[in-house]
Amino acid sequence: MAFVSDLIISSDSHVMEPVDLWKNRVSAKYKDTAPVFPPHQVGEGFQQHAGGWDAKARMREMESDGLSAEVLYPTLGLDLFGLDDAGLQEECFRVYNDWLIDYCSADPTRLIGIPAIAVYNVDNGIKELERCLKAGLKGAIIWQAPHKDIPFTSNHYDKFWAAAADLDAPVSLHILTGHSYNKDKNRKGVERYRGSVNLKLMDIANALFELIFCGVLERNPKLKIVSVENESGWMPWIFQQWDYYYNRFKKENPPAFSKNPSAFIKDQIYACFFNDHVCGENLAFWGQDNIMWSNDFPHPNSTWPNSIKIIQRDLGHLPEATQRKVVCDNVCRLYDIDASKLPRVQKQAA
Repeated sequence: MAFVSDLIISSDSHVMEPVDLWKNRVSAKYKDTAPVFPPHQVGEGFQQHAGGWDAKARMREMESDGLSAEVLYPTLGLDLFGLDDAGLQEECFRVYNDWLIDYCSADPTRLIGIPAIAVYNVDNGIKELERCLKAGLKGAIIWQAPHKDIPFTSNHYDKFWAAAADLDAPVSLHILTGHSYNKDKNRKGVERYRGSVNLKLMDIANALFELIFCGVLERNPKLKIVSVENESGWMPWIFQQWDYYYNRFKKENPPAFSKNPSAFIKDQIYACFFNDHVCGENLAFWGQDNIMWSNDFPHPNSTWPNSIKIIQRDLGHLPEATQRKVVCDNVCRLYDIDASKLPRVQKQAA
C-alpha cells in the first residue's frame, strides 16, 4: 500500500463521560435538574471501548490503531449544548471541563482536550475559556446551532470571537450540538436518514455562511473555526458557489466583507473527515492545508482498529507531503502541538 505518515493524529475523537458525572458534581442549586444518562455497557451503543472513560486503556487502544495522539470532544456532553437553562449549561460544562482536565492529565502531549464553552452569557464563557486554557486544554467547542434568540448573525458573540482570536483558541462547531434537529429524539424511519446527511449539512453550511457573510471572520482575522464531524467532501462546491454569487451581486448587494468567501475558508476554517472518500479525492486539488483526518473513536462509526487501512484507501493516491499534512501537520499547526514529542506508534495495515 501507499505511504502513510509515521505520525498520525486524530483531529476528532471522543471521551465517554461517566453517566452520573453531572448529578454527582453540580452545585446544590442544580442537583434536581442535572442530566443523568443510562449506565454504560462496554460494547454497546456509544460505549464501544473502555478508553472512552479510562485514559490508560485509551493509550493501549490508540496504539493498537497506529495513532500518536487524539483531539478529544464530548459524547454525552454534546446533547447539553441544547439545554435551554443557561445557568445549568454553564454548570454542566464547568463539571465536564474539570473532568476532562483530569482525564487528559494522564498524558497531555497525546490527549488534546477541547473544553465545552457555554455562550448564552459571553462574559462567563470567556472566563471559562481562559480557565480551561490555563489548565492545559486547547481551543473551545461551542454550539453549532445557536439558540434562536441569539443567532450567529447577531452581535451577541462579538466579544467571544475577539477573545478566542486573542487567545489563539480555535472554535469548534461539532455535529449534534445546539438547538436543531438533534433535540428531537423521536425521529424515526426516513427522518433518521434526513438528519444523518441533509440536516447535518444544513447546520454547518449555515453556520459557516453566517460567520463569513456577516463579517465575523473579516473583523477577526486571527479567529480559527473548525468544522467537526460534518465531513468535507461537500465543501469545495459550496464555497465555489458562494464565490460565484458574491462576485455576481456584490456591487448591487454589498455584504459585510471585502474578498471572496473562499479566501476566508483558506485562511481561517479547518474541517475534519473520517468516512468521506470524496474528500480524499478532492484533496488532490483542494483543502490540503485545512483538512484533518479523524477516527471518531470510540464511537461505533469509528475507523478503529483499521484506521491506517482506511487512510491508505482514501489518501494513498496523494503525495507523501499531502498525506502528512492531512493526518498530522495541519492539526499540529492548528493546536500548536510539538510533533517531535509524540511517539511513532504506527502499525502495519491489515
